[in-house]
Amino acid sequence: MNSVFSPFVKSLLVAMLAVSATASADEHKSAPAAPKIDPAKGASLYTDGDNARGLPACVSCHGAGGNSTISVNPKLAGQHEGYLYKQLVNFTTADRNQPVMTTYAKMLTDEEKHNVAAWLVTQSQKPGAAKNKDTIELGKKIYRGGIAEKNVPACASCHGASGAGIPVQYPRLSGQHQDYTVAQLGLFKAGTRKSVEMATIAKRMSDEEMKAVADYVAGLK
Repeated sequence: MNSVFSPFVKSLLVAMLAVSATASADEHKSAPAAPKIDPAKGASLYTDGDNARGLPACVSCHGAGGNSTISVNPKLAGQHEGYLYKQLVNFTTADRNQPVMTTYAKMLTDEEKHNVAAWLVTQSQKPGAAKNKDTIELGKKIYRGGIAEKNVPACASCHGASGAGIPVQYPRLSGQHQDYTVAQLGLFKAGTRKSVEMATIAKRMSDEEMKAVADYVAGLK
């Protein structure tokens, strides 16, 4: 029996292997190629924009090297690459709608988003400073220990003791402008900026508590 069926079995195995190889090749061809990230191109786009497409330079709002001098515009220098890329993507969806950034983010290709983020993470952030001595202790208490009676967790539990954050998931907060941080907490509270976690936390905080913690993190290093 073996001598009768061996040629058949052998042919069947060969055919199966050929089909498997073809399927594997087709799958490989259909898989999107990973973007080739080029921080140098990101630097050029950030600094000069793209006049041909009417894309303005990021530097005009976010400052040289990502160090914004406008308190309502965030400092981007040294922010986590994955987080920056994710926010640029979010601006093109319902997760984060902001008239200026949504318009510009939609003009960027996926590769350009990666390039800009890859360059900004290499830049050094200029330190900030807490300005309100009357609320510094309240801000410190909230950041490090939360607000137990309101079930507000410590900010440090996600953003780290020094405000360094966790790549992709949680942004670096240290040194960030007070006005920008307060504004974002307000957007989370209103549900305008989408995050179930941050919306829940922000809704439990008063305006005074938001301002206090924002001032405190501005001075973290």
